[in-house]
Amino acid sequence: MTEIKDAPVRDETATPPAIELVGVVKEYHSHGETVRAVKGLDLAIGEGEFFSLLGPSGCGKTTTMRMIAGFEEPTAGEVYLHGRKVTGVPAHRRDVNMVFQSYALFPHMSVFENVAFGLRRKKVERAEIVRRVGEMLEIVDLLGRERRRPTQLSGGQQQRVALARALVNRPRALLLDEPLGALDLKLRQQMQVELKRIQREVGVTFVYVTHDQGEALTMSDRIAVMNDGVIEQLGSPRDVYEHPASKFVAGFIGTSNLLSGRVGEISGGRAVIALGDGERIVVPLREGITVAGGHQVELTVRPEKITIGAQPPPGDGSAIRGTVTEVVYLGTSTNYQVTTSTGAEVVVFTQNATSAEDIAARGDSVWLSWDPRHSYLIGATP
Repeated sequence: MTEIKDAPVRDETATPPAIELVGVVKEYHSHGETVRAVKGLDLAIGEGEFFSLLGPSGCGKTTTMRMIAGFEEPTAGEVYLHGRKVTGVPAHRRDVNMVFQSYALFPHMSVFENVAFGLRRKKVERAEIVRRVGEMLEIVDLLGRERRRPTQLSGGQQQRVALARALVNRPRALLLDEPLGALDLKLRQQMQVELKRIQREVGVTFVYVTHDQGEALTMSDRIAVMNDGVIEQLGSPRDVYEHPASKFVAGFIGTSNLLSGRVGEISGGRAVIALGDGERIVVPLREGITVAGGHQVELTVRPEKITIGAQPPPGDGSAIRGTVTEVVYLGTSTNYQVTTSTGAEVVVFTQNATSAEDIAARGDSVWLSWDPRHSYLIGATP
């Protein structure tokens, strides 16, 4: 049996968040084995926040959401909604609603009746139902389509009906499990903007589960990047993208170049990796990682932060040589794949705003340079 540690002490005097998980563990038992899907999760989601659980399949994000909703119970730890412990409370008695990828609309009912379904079950008066359904259909931009059936709507319109049905009951939190997964790319991108607008208008806490980094970056106030049952990084979209806390986060969020080298000197709060013949990588030293001369370090730099040119760059920033191995034209940008003098594979994104010509061709020798502020250490060993 896997040992489960006691949950941390919770501050009962502080203003409670909308959703709080304290030391939450979820284990499953199959064929004599214990699988720990969620491993001691501590998490607080603020009132009115758009919060995303992001990660690959099997990382524990949907299990975490299902424990918040009450469809699963934690093996250990506690779940709180607005300061009230709901561990063991059935799903229908929790003041949250959930929207699934399948939408689960009633095909024989009109848009109006689908949205009004929960209010009718609560025996709300008819005049109040008409008013609240009308308000919600206006928010999701479906006024005039009240009498249509779900089969007469587009995928994006069906998704908005499911949202309206979930929100019309005025839950204090809405849980969304990959609700855009069934839509095509263009519609999915449009709905990302719509979802954020709707969340802002209704002011309800949204918890959004997705494996799509673009969705999370577009809509979220904060993102929890999950991997193997734990949160690897928690922060704003900009912080998670610009300053990944681990190799996993760097590789999972966007495209990132992973480089390594041995520190030659520490100077002015920066570590310098000298590669010889004018080549160097300069990394600012930030909190959390201790580095000394001679340490082997790993760092990341985003492709759009790198400048590619034929001559060595001036100044004392990062500069390494390489050979272009591939050029891919993408309309608004061009991607260059470069093999550096140390054998590392680096990707560079350049915007096609000022020139219709490629900066370099396949086989060209080039210099790659970037501001040291855009290098970010993710690991160091003696």
